[in-house]
Amino acid sequence: MTDARWTRRGLLAALAGVALPWPRAAGARDVIDLQWADLAPRAGGLDWSALQGIGVVEHGQMSTPFDQEAASAVTTDYNGKTVRLPGFVVPLDFDGTGVTTFILVPYVGACIHVPPPPANQLVLVTTADPFEAEGLFDPVYVTGVFTTSAAETELAQIGYSMDARRIEPYAF
Repeated sequence: MTDARWTRRGLLAALAGVALPWPRAAGARDVIDLQWADLAPRAGGLDWSALQGIGVVEHGQMSTPFDQEAASAVTTDYNGKTVRLPGFVVPLDFDGTGVTTFILVPYVGACIHVPPPPANQLVLVTTADPFEAEGLFDPVYVTGVFTTSAAETELAQIGYSMDARRIEPYAF
């Protein structure tokens, strides 16, 4: 059906009080939109609700420093599924000027300062098409196949991985 036919059909249905499904791009319904809280299981993990409302904490201003949370506190709910997750890019490997491997992090500066976020708040992303990162302060959406996969880099222990199919600017 063309968009014009959907519009006419949708208008007629609305006038008749009938709900119709909106047309979607092929495969769009198979993508799960995740938030970072979805990756931190309640059992066995840090209670992030206790940290909400604190605001931005500068490096070294926490009253009691803590080590990175263990990589075992991950969820397997999204293994093998196509997900979309917003975050910031911490580049690891390059191909020319494009990034081919990076850590997707929930906030600016994560993994650059110590301690890094918990492993269940880090995603190791690989992409066949090098991503031209504009900067560390520009958020992105990454869409790809998600997996629980422990990895260790010089910066942090990582609890998840994603094979990126699409990387795009985050829209507010």
